[in-house]
Parts: sequence; structure tokens; C-alpha cells
Amino acid sequence: MTGVALTLVLGLGLAFAESGLGLGMVLPGETAVVVLAASMRSTTDMVLLGVAVMIGASMGDHVGYLLGRKYGDKLRDTKAIRRLGVNNFDRATSMLRRRGASAVFLTRLVPIIRTLTPAAAGTAGLEYRRFAPASLAGSATWSAAYVGGGSIVAMVTSVTTDTFGRASWLLLVLLALAVVPVLIIRTVVGVRPVAAAPDVASLELASGARPYRSTFAPLIGDVHGF
Repeated sequence: MTGVALTLVLGLGLAFAESGLGLGMVLPGETAVVVLAASMRSTTDMVLLGVAVMIGASMGDHVGYLLGRKYGDKLRDTKAIRRLGVNNFDRATSMLRRRGASAVFLTRLVPIIRTLTPAAAGTAGLEYRRFAPASLAGSATWSAAYVGGGSIVAMVTSVTTDTFGRASWLLLVLLALAVVPVLIIRTVVGVRPVAAAPDVASLELASGARPYRSTFAPLIGDVHGF
């Protein structure tokens, strides 16, 4: 397997683990994507990585969605949800109640909540035809933001390495990992990132849209088939 192919597989796998298995608490997916993108040497390879990351992230969303469809309200009491935080799951379901399928897109850049929103959507019985486009759009946005950040790091380091030496590459990567997530979260949700995820009111205020109105059955209730 070539270096580029291995990078693409890693990008897809790490994005999948971040979105579907909640491993972002151990290794933030953004960190991995920025580092992988910074290692790419051509625009074509960068685009391929972006597609791989998008697919992996959406696949992870589908895992959560299918688990929600299968287990319904029982999912809230599982060990996995307790590990990620029941309060975070409640925030995800509240956002879904207000915003519908667009919540899957709007929470994509919010750590932890993005992992739980697809599961909440499945629990709520959100139609797959509405879930899938929102998942793909959110995954594409997440991928573009961090692969793009990595590409900027790569361009800058190609110049600074010649000028200041190889040590500057590591310094710039570390700087990007610290700054890029902060800038993106502040731009999208309009709040400073803190230990807890932004509340629903902040997300809705940033979106500038009215609360979603639907005829969904209660979010924690019976689960309907596809």
C-alpha cells in the first residue's frame, strides 16, 4: 500500500471512529485530519483525502442512526451514552426536536454532540431520506474545514521549512491544532469553546433560524422502521 493510500485509509477510519464510536474523546478527529492533510503533497491527494474523510464521517453518523433506530429509548441508558454524557445526549435530542434533520448538519462542528445527534435522530424515528442528506452535508463541511486547515499548514510549512528549518513544521502544525478548532467553533456557533458543549439556545441563535416545527412522535418513544 502506498503512502497516499495509507493516508486515505487512515483518514476514513479515523473520521468514522470519531463520528460513530465516540473515540474523539481520546484522539480528536480534527487533530488527525489536520495532521494527515498537512502531510499531503498535491491538490489531487488533498481532494481525495477530503472525500475519504467525508465518507468516513458520514458512515459514523449512520452507525449512530441505526443504533438509535434499533434500540429506541433504551439507548439513552446504555453504557456508551453514559460514557459520552447523558446530558449531551439530552442536548442532542433537544436540538433535534427544535431543528429536525438540520440538527444533524448544525451540530457537526460541535464536539461530542455531533456523535450523539445521529443516534438521537434514529431514536426519534427521523426519516432516512431526510437524515442522509443532512449527514452528508455536515460531513462534507467538517471535512472541508479541517482538510482545508491542513492544506494551509502544508503550504506555509513548505515556505518556512526552507527559511527556518524543519523545526518550524512541527511548530506550525501544533499552532494549527490549537487555533483552527477554536476559530471554526467560534465562527459557527458564536461562542467560545468550553468543556461542555454549547447549549441549544446558542446554536439556534447562531443559525438565525426559527425552531423546527414538526409532527414527530415524542423523541424518546416508539421507533418506526424504515
